Amino acid sequence: MSKNLEQTILKYALANAVKFGGNANQKAVMGRVIAENPELRSQAKEIGKLTSQIIEEISKLSLDQQKEKLLEIAPELLEVQKREEELKELPPLPNVDLYEQVVMRLAPYPSGPLHIGNTRMVVLNDEYIKRYKGKLILAFDDTIGSEEKRIMPKAYDLIREGLEWLGVKWHQEIYKSDRISEFYKYCEQLIRKGEAYTDLCEATEWREKYKKTGKSCPHRDQTVEENLENWNKMLNGEFGAGQAVVRIKTGMNHPDPAVRDHIIMRISEREHPRVGSKYRVWPLLEFSWAIDDHLLGITHILRGKDLVKEDIIEQYIWKKMNWPIVQFIHYGIITFKGLKLSKSKSRGLIERGVYLGWDDPRTWSLQSLRRRGIQPEAIRRAMIDLGLSMIDIEYSPDILYAINRKMVDPTADRYFFVESPVELTIRNVPNKNLEAKPLLHPDFPERGTRKIPVSVEKGLIKVLISDRDKATMSINSIIRLKDLINITVTSVNPPKAEFNSSTIEEARNLNAKIIHWTPSEGSIPISVLKPDGASVYGFGEPQCNQLKVGQLVQFERYGFCRIDQTQPNLVAFFAHN
Repeated sequence: MSKNLEQTILKYALANAVKFGGNANQKAVMGRVIAENPELRSQAKEIGKLTSQIIEEISKLSLDQQKEKLLEIAPELLEVQKREEELKELPPLPNVDLYEQVVMRLAPYPSGPLHIGNTRMVVLNDEYIKRYKGKLILAFDDTIGSEEKRIMPKAYDLIREGLEWLGVKWHQEIYKSDRISEFYKYCEQLIRKGEAYTDLCEATEWREKYKKTGKSCPHRDQTVEENLENWNKMLNGEFGAGQAVVRIKTGMNHPDPAVRDHIIMRISEREHPRVGSKYRVWPLLEFSWAIDDHLLGITHILRGKDLVKEDIIEQYIWKKMNWPIVQFIHYGIITFKGLKLSKSKSRGLIERGVYLGWDDPRTWSLQSLRRRGIQPEAIRRAMIDLGLSMIDIEYSPDILYAINRKMVDPTADRYFFVESPVELTIRNVPNKNLEAKPLLHPDFPERGTRKIPVSVEKGLIKVLISDRDKATMSINSIIRLKDLINITVTSVNPPKAEFNSSTIEEARNLNAKIIHWTPSEGSIPISVLKPDGASVYGFGEPQCNQLKVGQLVQFERYGFCRIDQTQPNLVAFFAHN
């Protein structure tokens, strides 16, 4: 096991111990470690032993000593805990005292990983379960879906991975595709009660002739025996896809046409990734949830206010089955400014090789956010701050970035990086040896400095500056190369200058503009992948060769980046400014 892994386990063990009065939970610590390093899943047994040893060691420390140690190695986690205590309080769930235990569920459809648009639902459910010490069920809503919205086998693991990274703990896991026989049983019961019927109308005919007009189709008045006969034909394969459906009698006079005699069962002859061709009749979402919300003992359902139709149909079924009504809690619709979130579109672009994979920043999946350096705690805080407001909002990612910036700023060391570099020649430099010594972090001088040596030959040095800074240069303007020297521009094309002075005080007196730079020799080539998928090229200071994969840094005057690879070349993913 590497030293880096030991440090990772130690920081999360300390954070967990501090959060829970000095006692760390091994399972919770391992969950955080593996969520951050999913490639280590196969070594879970070894990681467990090491985690147990580290927890045993820190348990010998007092709570104050644990806090001091955490402040020393991972102050951002201590800050996160302080902020969590200051988070906006979510309103209480209604009628909690009616139940022995609060039971809620997450119901992702496995067409891809969870993305930023799913996080409100996930975080709010998790927060309430933790508040009430309830039970959270992860229910993969993997009914057959449409041709356009196909189930992706890999998505099951991607969803779990995203939840673990967010710090969500679920207590039971189910698959809708394993519960089809239950839906068949209750569908048949509704048919026998005369509350559902088999409809053989062509879909367009039913929509235009009956749904829009509120008139009943001829099949609505079939006998129970006729409906059961057609139902068995659906199951036996005597009807093909689109030739027959089962509708529930919600009423053809319902004021909302979308609710009128809604389909609860339909035929699909496509193969399912988990159960193959075992079933050819599949439930629609509203029906499957009406049954499972009862059978699984769900007490409270959180959903967007755009899903009121689902409420109506679920409640109708519960009443017909004489089942208790589950508590619905709604919140407003959230859209993300400038983002088009579509798993189907992302999947297509991945399959065509346009996107790198599901962790491509353009997917906005949780995997992509992790790869960019967005902290799970930042997402959690952002969603809790939104709460259960019924107001529809357009959420700017800049708000999430602002939260994340506060969390990562204390730990992100600073480095110089020059994008789209051009060479600047400086003459008449009096020093024989030049060396910049910028702080690793301006707020924590005790961390020390980096050393950036610059070779001086016959009074001449060469550095790299960004073409953006070059564009602002003018003849005779005074510029300070940060933490190095002050120069007077003598030529713009090509960029040339002469030594002016040395100190920052002189630069201030001269009202000199400060720019970043790297030496022409010894700098490290770096590619930065932006959130829009664009890759930019530049050079970082020589000490960038010491950066580690997963490290979050701030390239000064450029932005926060997470180091994604160091070999054969250094690649960073841009997080935000």
